[in-house]
Amino acid sequence: MVDALGNPLRVVLGPGQQADCRRAGDLLAGAEGAGNGLADKAYDTDAVVAAVEALGAQVVIPSKKNRLVQRMIDRNLYRDRNKVERFFSRLKQFRRLATRYDKTASSFLGMVHFVSALLWLR
Repeated sequence: MVDALGNPLRVVLGPGQQADCRRAGDLLAGAEGAGNGLADKAYDTDAVVAAVEALGAQVVIPSKKNRLVQRMIDRNLYRDRNKVERFFSRLKQFRRLATRYDKTASSFLGMVHFVSALLWLR
């Protein structure tokens, strides 16, 4: 999760074979006061939409094609979703993270937190 400037706020690590939308509840826990919840179509599940609405935030997640009722979104707000992608791009500039040198999940997550702190200091 990043703020409006693209600075990291929270990182949750999950198993590689699990869908990212299953970890969205852990990521959104304690994020009260968020104005908008931006995500891509992969996060268009009832649980994620309900979690974002429970925070009092506006849901800016495009609907999947199989939804019966298509949700209208603000396209200008949705363009800000690329700030998360840019954050991951900045993470991957560190070779240790890009090639996943760390063998355990805890040491990898520790390095992600360290690099996130470095990105905050820039």
